[in-house]
Amino acid sequence: MFGRFNGGTDHVKWLNEMRAQVLPEVLLVVDHVWNHRNLFIQWAARGDCWWPGCVRVRFHKYSTDQRAELKAAKIRVDTRSNGPAIMAFLLAEGSRPDRDFPGRQWSIHHIYDGKFPAPNRTLTAHAVKDGSLFTDTAGLVAVHPVADALADEVAYFAWLLRFEAFERFGFDPDFVFSAKEQPNL
Repeated sequence: MFGRFNGGTDHVKWLNEMRAQVLPEVLLVVDHVWNHRNLFIQWAARGDCWWPGCVRVRFHKYSTDQRAELKAAKIRVDTRSNGPAIMAFLLAEGSRPDRDFPGRQWSIHHIYDGKFPAPNRTLTAHAVKDGSLFTDTAGLVAVHPVADALADEVAYFAWLLRFEAFERFGFDPDFVFSAKEQPNL
Protein backbone atom coordinates (compact mmCIF):
# COMPACT_ATOMS: atom_id res chain seq x y z
CA MET A 1 0.00 0.00 0.00
CA PHE A 2 1.09 3.62 -0.27
CA GLY A 3 1.45 4.85 3.28
CA ARG A 4 -1.01 7.44 4.47
CA PHE A 5 -2.62 8.23 1.13
CA ASN A 6 -6.30 8.55 1.92
CA GLY A 7 -7.68 10.62 -0.94
CA GLY A 8 -11.02 9.98 -2.59
CA THR A 9 -11.91 6.51 -3.81
CA ASP A 10 -11.02 7.32 -7.43
CA HIS A 11 -7.59 8.54 -6.34
CA VAL A 12 -6.94 5.43 -4.30
CA LYS A 13 -7.96 3.26 -7.26
CA TRP A 14 -5.71 4.92 -9.84
CA LEU A 15 -2.80 5.22 -7.44
CA ASN A 16 -3.11 1.52 -6.68
CA GLU A 17 -3.22 0.80 -10.42
CA MET A 18 -0.11 2.93 -10.89
CA ARG A 19 1.60 1.06 -8.04
CA ALA A 20 0.74 -2.30 -9.64
CA GLN A 21 2.67 -1.28 -12.78
CA VAL A 22 5.96 -0.83 -10.90
CA LEU A 23 8.41 -3.73 -11.10
CA PRO A 24 8.45 -5.61 -7.77
CA GLU A 25 12.20 -5.04 -7.34
CA VAL A 26 11.77 -1.29 -7.88
CA LEU A 27 8.73 -1.23 -5.64
CA LEU A 28 10.87 -2.55 -2.77
CA VAL A 29 13.07 0.53 -3.15
CA VAL A 30 10.09 2.88 -3.52
CA ASP A 31 8.44 1.49 -0.40
CA HIS A 32 11.66 1.68 1.60
CA VAL A 33 12.30 5.29 0.61
CA TRP A 34 8.68 6.31 1.18
CA ASN A 35 8.47 4.56 4.55
CA HIS A 36 11.66 6.40 5.57
CA ARG A 37 10.92 9.60 3.68
CA ASN A 38 12.14 11.81 6.51
CA LEU A 39 15.63 10.49 5.63
CA PHE A 40 15.26 10.99 1.86
CA ILE A 41 12.97 14.00 1.36
CA GLN A 42 13.01 17.48 2.91
CA TRP A 43 10.10 19.92 2.58
CA ALA A 44 10.09 23.66 3.13
CA ALA A 45 8.34 24.88 6.26
CA ARG A 46 5.81 26.81 4.20
CA GLY A 47 4.55 27.06 0.65
CA ASP A 48 5.21 30.47 -0.90
CA CYS A 49 5.79 31.69 -4.43
CA TRP A 50 8.92 33.79 -3.94
CA TRP A 51 9.28 35.23 -7.44
CA PRO A 52 5.97 35.21 -9.35
CA GLY A 53 6.54 35.16 -13.09
CA CYS A 54 10.03 33.68 -12.93
CA VAL A 55 10.73 30.69 -15.16
CA ARG A 56 13.89 28.72 -15.76
CA VAL A 57 16.42 30.44 -17.98
CA ARG A 58 20.13 29.92 -18.27
CA PHE A 59 21.10 32.76 -15.92
CA HIS A 60 18.95 34.97 -13.66
CA LYS A 61 19.28 38.63 -12.66
CA TYR A 62 17.95 39.71 -9.29
CA SER A 63 16.48 43.00 -8.16
CA THR A 64 18.11 45.07 -5.43
CA ASP A 65 15.27 44.07 -3.06
CA GLN A 66 15.72 40.36 -3.80
CA ARG A 67 19.47 40.62 -3.24
CA ALA A 68 18.88 42.41 0.07
CA GLU A 69 16.39 39.75 1.18
CA LEU A 70 18.83 36.97 0.36
CA LYS A 71 21.70 38.77 2.08
CA ALA A 72 19.60 39.30 5.23
CA ALA A 73 18.80 35.57 5.23
CA LYS A 74 22.48 34.73 4.65
CA ILE A 75 21.68 32.97 1.41
CA ARG A 76 24.22 33.24 -1.40
CA VAL A 77 22.77 34.62 -4.64
CA ASP A 78 22.62 31.84 -7.23
CA THR A 79 22.23 33.03 -10.82
CA ARG A 80 22.19 29.53 -12.34
CA SER A 81 19.10 28.11 -14.04
CA ASN A 82 17.55 26.56 -10.91
CA GLY A 83 18.95 29.23 -8.56
CA PRO A 84 15.64 31.00 -7.88
CA ALA A 85 13.96 27.72 -6.90
CA ILE A 86 16.86 26.82 -4.61
CA MET A 87 16.84 30.22 -2.93
CA ALA A 88 13.03 30.22 -2.59
CA PHE A 89 13.26 26.83 -0.88
CA LEU A 90 15.91 28.08 1.55
CA LEU A 91 13.97 31.29 2.28
CA ALA A 92 10.93 29.13 3.15
CA GLU A 93 13.05 27.38 5.78
CA GLY A 94 13.82 24.34 3.68
CA SER A 95 16.97 22.33 4.32
CA ARG A 96 19.39 20.97 1.70
CA PRO A 97 21.51 18.29 3.36
CA ASP A 98 25.07 17.84 2.19
CA ARG A 99 25.95 14.98 -0.11
CA ASP A 100 28.91 12.73 0.57
CA PHE A 101 30.90 14.45 -2.16
CA PRO A 102 32.33 17.67 -0.66
CA GLY A 103 30.71 20.91 -1.73
CA ARG A 104 27.50 19.31 -3.05
CA GLN A 105 24.04 19.27 -1.58
CA TRP A 106 20.80 17.44 -2.29
CA SER A 107 18.98 18.53 -5.43
CA ILE A 108 15.96 20.78 -5.32
CA HIS A 109 13.33 18.91 -7.30
CA HIS A 110 10.15 20.35 -8.84
CA ILE A 111 7.51 17.73 -8.11
CA TYR A 112 5.46 18.93 -11.07
CA ASP A 113 8.07 18.51 -13.78
CA GLY A 114 5.92 17.98 -16.85
CA LYS A 115 6.13 14.20 -16.48
CA PHE A 116 3.55 11.62 -15.46
CA PRO A 117 0.13 13.12 -16.20
CA ALA A 118 -2.75 11.88 -14.09
CA PRO A 119 -4.84 9.07 -15.57
CA ASN A 120 -6.98 10.17 -18.51
CA ARG A 121 -4.88 13.31 -18.95
CA THR A 122 -2.30 14.13 -21.58
CA LEU A 123 -0.43 16.87 -19.71
CA THR A 124 0.69 17.78 -16.22
CA ALA A 125 2.03 21.04 -14.84
CA HIS A 126 5.63 21.85 -15.72
CA ALA A 127 7.02 24.13 -13.02
CA VAL A 128 10.15 25.30 -14.81
CA LYS A 129 7.99 26.71 -17.63
CA ASP A 130 5.25 28.18 -15.41
CA GLY A 131 5.97 31.43 -13.57
CA SER A 132 3.32 30.67 -10.96
CA LEU A 133 5.06 27.40 -10.04
CA PHE A 134 8.83 27.73 -10.60
CA THR A 135 9.58 29.33 -7.21
CA ASP A 136 6.53 28.02 -5.34
CA THR A 137 8.02 26.15 -2.42
CA ALA A 138 4.92 23.97 -1.99
CA GLY A 139 6.04 22.19 -5.14
CA LEU A 140 9.72 21.91 -4.27
CA VAL A 141 11.56 19.28 -2.27
CA ALA A 142 15.18 18.66 -1.42
CA VAL A 143 15.81 15.05 -2.30
CA HIS A 144 18.51 12.51 -1.64
CA PRO A 145 19.94 11.26 -4.98
CA VAL A 146 18.05 7.97 -4.60
CA ALA A 147 14.71 9.75 -4.12
CA ASP A 148 15.58 12.14 -6.95
CA ALA A 149 16.02 9.21 -9.32
CA LEU A 150 12.74 7.65 -8.18
CA ALA A 151 10.85 10.92 -8.69
CA ASP A 152 12.30 11.17 -12.18
CA GLU A 153 11.64 7.56 -13.22
CA VAL A 154 8.68 6.15 -11.28
CA ALA A 155 5.27 7.75 -11.82
CA TYR A 156 3.90 6.19 -8.64
CA PHE A 157 6.62 7.81 -6.52
CA ALA A 158 6.11 11.17 -8.25
CA TRP A 159 2.41 11.04 -7.41
CA LEU A 160 3.13 10.15 -3.78
CA LEU A 161 5.16 13.38 -3.60
CA ARG A 162 2.35 15.31 -5.26
CA PHE A 163 -0.20 13.99 -2.81
CA GLU A 164 2.10 14.87 0.10
CA ALA A 165 2.33 18.44 -1.27
CA PHE A 166 -1.45 18.55 -1.37
CA GLU A 167 -1.72 17.32 2.23
CA ARG A 168 0.92 19.74 3.51
CA PHE A 169 0.09 22.87 1.54
CA GLY A 170 -3.09 22.26 -0.46
CA PHE A 171 -0.82 22.39 -3.54
CA ASP A 172 -2.52 20.83 -6.53
CA PRO A 173 -1.85 22.72 -9.79
CA ASP A 174 -3.43 19.94 -11.86
CA PHE A 175 -6.60 19.92 -9.70
CA VAL A 176 -6.34 16.18 -9.20
CA PHE A 177 -6.93 15.99 -5.45
CA SER A 178 -8.80 19.20 -4.73
CA ALA A 179 -11.53 19.77 -7.30
CA LYS A 180 -14.58 17.90 -8.47
CA GLU A 181 -14.43 19.75 -11.79
CA GLN A 182 -10.95 19.26 -13.17
CA PRO A 183 -9.52 21.32 -16.02
CA ASN A 184 -8.96 19.57 -19.33
CA LEU A 185 -5.23 18.91 -19.08
